[in-house]
Amino acid sequence: MLLPVDGSPQSVEALRFAASEWGDARIPLLHVIDPVNGSRASAVPMGSEEWYDASRERAKELFADAREILPPDATVETRTEVGRPAATIIDVASEGEVDHVVLGSHGREGIPRIVLGSVAEAVVRRSPVPVTIARKEMDAGDGVSSA
Repeated sequence: MLLPVDGSPQSVEALRFAASEWGDARIPLLHVIDPVNGSRASAVPMGSEEWYDASRERAKELFADAREILPPDATVETRTEVGRPAATIIDVASEGEVDHVVLGSHGREGIPRIVLGSVAEAVVRRSPVPVTIARKEMDAGDGVSSA
């Protein structure tokens, strides 16, 4: 299994789902630092060593948060890569040690999905292994269906 994490509520939902389904399995966590998205983490100019250091520290925090959600006896492995999230997830899944990817989805449909793009959709379409999408349950008034 491969479990990408980014700290979003959808990522947390995927962690909870994986914990409930495969809590006793080896759980490799992946965080992808997207160099194109320099708007997160800090105001340090993109490409600077400080920005990457801050991003790597953020990854460590995400992994620590994930460990709190997963069962205490889970075998957790962590990996941080730099690249475009969808392509990097697919590359890691293609290395041969992964038989399944579990990730969260915003559950967007229609125009917002087209405008914003979708890592989940790209992974589903191009992954060499099966993918499970864990969608965060939303209130009925949110206009987003839950799965």
